[in-house]
Parts: sequence; structure tokens; C-alpha cells
Amino acid sequence: MSRAAKPREPRAIVVGGGIGGLTTALALRRSGWRVTVLERAASLEPVGSGIGLAPNAQRALDVLGLGDGVRELAAWQGGAGLRAPNGRWLVRTTSAATARRFGGALVLLHRATLVDLLVGALPGDCLRTGAAARLTDAGGPDRPAVVTTADGDDLEAELVVGADGINSAVRARLFPEHPGPVYTGFTAWRLIVPAPGRPFEPHETWGRGGLWGTQPLKDGRIYAYATALVPPGTRAPDDEKAELTRRFAAWHDPIPEIVAAARPEDVLRNDVWHMATPLAAHHRGRVALVGDAAHAMAPTLGQGGNQAIEDGVVLGHHARPGGDLFAGLAAHSAARVPRTTAVVRRAARTARLNHLSSGALVAARDTALRALSLLGPNLITRGFASIADWRPPTDPYAAGTDAGAHPRPPARR
Repeated sequence: MSRAAKPREPRAIVVGGGIGGLTTALALRRSGWRVTVLERAASLEPVGSGIGLAPNAQRALDVLGLGDGVRELAAWQGGAGLRAPNGRWLVRTTSAATARRFGGALVLLHRATLVDLLVGALPGDCLRTGAAARLTDAGGPDRPAVVTTADGDDLEAELVVGADGINSAVRARLFPEHPGPVYTGFTAWRLIVPAPGRPFEPHETWGRGGLWGTQPLKDGRIYAYATALVPPGTRAPDDEKAELTRRFAAWHDPIPEIVAAARPEDVLRNDVWHMATPLAAHHRGRVALVGDAAHAMAPTLGQGGNQAIEDGVVLGHHARPGGDLFAGLAAHSAARVPRTTAVVRRAARTARLNHLSSGALVAARDTALRALSLLGPNLITRGFASIADWRPPTDPYAAGTDAGAHPRPPARR
């Protein structure tokens, strides 16, 4: 008698090897999927910029066994706050106060460091670089989804995840009627340079029509970023370092020193787009979307990568092999659409506030910030607390609860 064929291990394909795609791959593997990540680029070389991981993302990484490794990279100690271009402090806080308020400290690290942590937790045969792919069939109850590679190979899978970024081709295939991302009105510069000679407190500085941020990394370098209101597609007539000099060299220390320390090739510039119109769902057929493919947002809350990490862990919780995949994907959308839509909208409101172009409105904004800070710092941080307090729907946090819930952490004594 011939032996019965061994059932094929359920297969998941992740299109895109960024932070959201890699996190999702890890979460799905922990749930029992055989996962392949298809990354278009020839190698994983994240752009030279930083990413801030708030407590909500750190808790999601706890589920994958990576949270403590990230926390060890925390560099911020002492004071910090929000400043005006002349150096005046509008809002002051400390790392200890922030950790108490949000249940943990903000960890700023290089994107390459985070990618290395995620890749190091995956088996070597899970990731395929130089593998451009497109979704050709979203699948259904009686058929798998199909992804076609650049070589013309058709790869079938019980689950496909579109993690292919803000200009997602997977999203366009699933939701051709959706208008897609729109320009926020501002462009952004990012750079990493050696620390200035004199110590400084981390800060974000809000000016007129733009901002500057200066944050320390664990390795002693500085991650800096800036934004400005400009028409889309605008570029410096010479180079972007010269543009930063024109716009920010007269702002308070250490901004001029940081700009001077950068080489033109150190400065990255990208126009900022976001999903002003939310998707009705983050799935269709056997396909789910995560990260910027599902909910691109302005960086003004520092939550883009954080929400992508949340996405991956929540998807791994709901889309379990052997269960009802379609019910799981519906539960994933039910959990993620309201939360990410709220974060996208809050980021857009914050962007409007810190890009005011009227001198009178800027003065009124700064006066209000100082007044609120004096009345109680919690009045300013309350909105972000509802984001940072989120907890995963799985061990070690909230096993068996709705993935949409984000109860506040217990008070620290």
C-alpha cells in the first residue's frame, strides 16, 4: 500500500523586505507558516536614517523575542523638549518622566540596526533579494493566491502579504478604485553625523513652515531631520546640504554645527506623502497589507515604522494556519483599520500645527504650548499616550483579547 502524501505546510509570501515585511515574516513563522520574503532590491541596505521605536512597537517586538534587544539600544538620558528657532524652550521633559508616562522610553536607532535584528531572527532561506514580484491573483476560498516573479514563475500561497511600501503595487491590484497617497505639502531631510563637540539636550524645534529635530544614537552619532513647506518635486539648485544651510543655519545651537558637519552625500531628501483617504479594509481575498502599503502617514508622530511593526504582530495573531483564514484576515482589518486611520489623521493634524506659515499663528501656537506645559505636561502628551499605550493581542501582554484593544499599562510604583 502506498503511503498518503504528507499535507503541504501552509505557505505565506511577503512582498517587500522592509521593516513591516520582515516583522510580518517573523510573526507568521511563529504562528506556523512557511514564509518566503520577496524583496525587489539586490540587497537589504536601509537608507542612512534613524527610526524611533515607541513603547507600543517595543511591546510588539517582545512578542517576537526582540524587545529587550531594542531597549538596550536606548541612548536618551536626561532632559529634552520642544524649542523655538531662537532656542527658547516651549516644552520641557525628561527621559524618566516620559518612561513613566508611556510605560517605557523612546528608543532611537539606525534603521539598518533594526533591519539587522529582524533579519538575524529569520532563517537564511526565508529571504530572497533581487526578487521583484507582482500579485496576479488575490485568491479565494477555493484557490490560492498567486504571485508572479520577474522570471515569470507563478508562486502559489495560502496567504500573501503586501509590504511593498507607499507606492504599493499590491494595494493597487487589490483596491484599484482607491485614490492612493497624496502629498502632505512638505518635504523632509534626514542625516546622520558625528556628535557635536558640545553636549546638548535632544530637541525638536518648530519654526515657521518647518521644523528641525536632533536626536542621539547609541553609537554616539546624531540623527537629525528637518521639514519645510514646498511644492512637490522641488529640489535644491546646488545640493541639499546647501539648502539646509540656507534654511536652518541661523537657528539655535547645535543645529548650525550639525549642518556644517554633514557632507552633501549624507543628506537624504524625500517629499512626504500620506494616505489621506483610508482603505476600507487591509485585506482582500487571501492578501493582507501592512505598513505604508496600508496606511502611509506623515512622520510627525514618529509612528510609521511603529505601526508597521504592530501590523505584523497582529496579523500573525489572527492569520493562523489551520484556522479560518478569511475570518482571521477580517479580524485583522477590524483591529487595524480604526487604529491606523486614527494615527494617520492625528499625524496629519500635528503636521498642520508644526508647519504653520503665518507669523501670527506661529506666535499663538508657541504661546499655547508654553501655557499648556506650565499647566501640566500631561495635557500635551495625552494624545500620544493613547498611541504608546497599545499592547499586542498575544503573550506576554493580552492573550485572548481583541487585537484592537490597547489597555493602559499598570502604573509603575
